[in-house]
Amino acid sequence: MIGALMLDIAGTELTQEDIELLQAPQVGGMILFARNIESPQQVRALTDHMRQVRPDILIAVDQEGGRVQRLRQGFTLLPAMGRLGEHYLENPQQAIELAEQCGWLMATEVLAVGIDFSFAPVLDLNDVSDVIGDRGFSKNMQDIVPLADAFMRGMKKAGMATTGKHFPGHGSVKADSHVAAAIDSRSYQEIYDKDMQSFIKLMPQLDALMPAHVIYDQVDPNPAGFSPFWLQTILRQELKFDGVLFSDDLSMQAACVAGGADARIQAALSAGCDMGLVCNDRNAACTALDGIQELALPNQQRLERMRGKIPNIQVGTTLTLDDENWQNVRKVIEEFKNSF
Repeated sequence: MIGALMLDIAGTELTQEDIELLQAPQVGGMILFARNIESPQQVRALTDHMRQVRPDILIAVDQEGGRVQRLRQGFTLLPAMGRLGEHYLENPQQAIELAEQCGWLMATEVLAVGIDFSFAPVLDLNDVSDVIGDRGFSKNMQDIVPLADAFMRGMKKAGMATTGKHFPGHGSVKADSHVAAAIDSRSYQEIYDKDMQSFIKLMPQLDALMPAHVIYDQVDPNPAGFSPFWLQTILRQELKFDGVLFSDDLSMQAACVAGGADARIQAALSAGCDMGLVCNDRNAACTALDGIQELALPNQQRLERMRGKIPNIQVGTTLTLDDENWQNVRKVIEEFKNSF
C-alpha cells in the first residue's frame, strides 16, 4: 500500500533510520536530490534497496532540464526547456521533435536507475517569476502547449507518467515561493485566461499535477496547494481532473502559513492532495508522519498510475545505456545544446 508522505534521505545509501521510516505505512514516496547521486550504478543500487525494504514505494526526482536536474554524473544534461521555446520561434517542427526526444531521453535514463518518475514538465509561463524563468517552455501559452505535449509524449513512450507544475500557474508571480510568501492579486478570470490554459489544454496528457505554493488572494486566502477551492472545486469538479495531486515541498517558506509540518501536510491532504512532500528536513518529515498516522491511506488506484516501467537489471550487472536509439537521441540533444 502507498502512503501519503514523500520524503528524502541524506546520503547515497540507506541508513537504519531511513529503513525504519520506509517501513511506516503512511510513507508512500521517496524523492532523490543531487546529494544522493554518485553514479548510475549507485543510484540503481539505492533504489533497488529501497524496494527491498518497501516494494510498493514510489521513487521520484526533479529532472526537468536546465538548472533543475538532480541526476548529472553519468546522465545526459538536458537543455532548459526555455531554449526549446526560443528555437520554436525559428523552427517549430524541429523544436517539437527535440522536445519529444528530450522527454524520451530524460525518462529512459531516469527509469533505468529505478526511479519511477520525474516531476516534469513545468507548464508555467516563462514570465516574471524569479524561480520559474527558463524552466518554462515559453512566455506564450500557444507555444507551451505543442512543446510540452511533445515532451510528455516522449516521456510516455519511455514508460513514465507525467506531472505538470505548478497549477494554476507560478510564472506570473515574481516571488520565489521557496524562500518567500508568493501572492498573486489578479482575478480568477485573468489567471484562467493566461496561466491556466496550458494546464487545461494539456490535461489529457497529464497523470499528475503539482499545485503552486502561491496565494491568489482575490480568489482564495490559502495557497493553491492548501485550497479546496483550487483542488476540489476547480480541478476535480469543474475540470474533471482525476490524476494525482502532489503537494509542492511543504518545507518551502511559502507553505509555512499553515503552521508546523504536521499542520501543513494535514492541510494539503484535507484540501485534496493525494501525497505531501516534506524535503530537506528530517525532523519536519517525522513530525508530518506523526500528524497523519491516523488518517486513511490515499487513493491507491490513482497513485499506482505513477509507477514507472523500470527495466529489470540483474544484481551486479554494470548499468549501461548502449541502446542505439539512446545514443542517437543523445547525440541530437548534445548538438542542439552546443548550438547556443
